[in-house]
Amino acid sequence: MPDISFQQFEAEARAQGFDEVLARDWAPLTLLDTHTHPFAVQAIVVQGEMWLSVGEHTRHLRPGDRFELDRNVPHAERYGQAGATYWVARRA
Repeated sequence: MPDISFQQFEAEARAQGFDEVLARDWAPLTLLDTHTHPFAVQAIVVQGEMWLSVGEHTRHLRPGDRFELDRNVPHAERYGQAGATYWVARRA
């Protein structure tokens, strides 16, 4: 588990100018091929595990790990056998 609460994560994100904060749950073994988003994200994994690939680099993320992506950055996502949950802040 992360070292902060959802409320603390949300407050920090909103103070940094993020306008949407939510929890995302992913089903076990979900695979999302390379795609982009029209928003920037800042997130923290709170349950399960995932692999985030940007270009040639792949990160294995577990509870407590954070990641950020600028808008329109091509990336792929893969979720573990137990799926994953992360808190994410989005900024258009």
